[in-house]
Amino acid sequence: MKKLYLAFISCLFIVVLNSCSKDDTSINIFTIEDDIALGEQVSNEIAANPQEYPILDPVKYASAYDHLYRIRNTILASGKVKYATKFRWNCKIIRNDTMINAFSLPGGDMYFYTGIIKFLDNEAQFAGVMAHEMAHADRRHSTDQLTKVYGLEILLGVLLGSNPNFAEQIAAELALGLGTLAFSRSQEYEADEYAVKFLYATEYDAASLGDFFEKMEGEPYPPTFLSTHPSPEDRLAKIEEHFQALGGMHGATFAERYKEFKNALP
Repeated sequence: MKKLYLAFISCLFIVVLNSCSKDDTSINIFTIEDDIALGEQVSNEIAANPQEYPILDPVKYASAYDHLYRIRNTILASGKVKYATKFRWNCKIIRNDTMINAFSLPGGDMYFYTGIIKFLDNEAQFAGVMAHEMAHADRRHSTDQLTKVYGLEILLGVLLGSNPNFAEQIAAELALGLGTLAFSRSQEYEADEYAVKFLYATEYDAASLGDFFEKMEGEPYPPTFLSTHPSPEDRLAKIEEHFQALGGMHGATFAERYKEFKNALP
């Protein structure tokens, strides 16, 4: 039985390695369907905890969600998002004006606190933050981290349904962005790089992602969004480098339209 199990593991690794495209550095045992299923599990836990995550009603705040999904659709239509038509890409707004934060889940679901929406100056800046979170999901960073941190045997138990309690622990940690599942420095740099690529193919000014980090300079407390990330100075330089490599042509920022988005919030 042990030999059979080891043979299965070896075959699984061969399948995973052979299935990775040249543009996908992700090497983990999760399939795209697993990413989606895990993201849905985390999303359900968030929905079941309104005290911690007071999500704005999409019906009551339909105008705000219209702006949110319009921005999302613009990025997905760039032609640069690998899993644009495969992942869910649901978007939610969490009411907390003191939290300057956003996070994504495996499978593409994204959450934005009212604090970060109100903190930014224009739609291109917000699109940069969204594109960054979208890149984390599209590059499969969460499931990469799960594979590296917890190992193959434990994760097989999760995927096969024999370790549900551990699956809940993973879901909670992913939602909070804490502990060993926090993204690595290289993953943050990669998410910035792909965010610039996503935005450069749209009407937005792709350099506006850097404006977010410039706004953060001088802030007395680093937001959760930056708590485990590389320093703003390092990221500003690399974002500018990626932007110039693509041609350095600036797009629109849509400041007035973004005011309408912010005014639609409570």
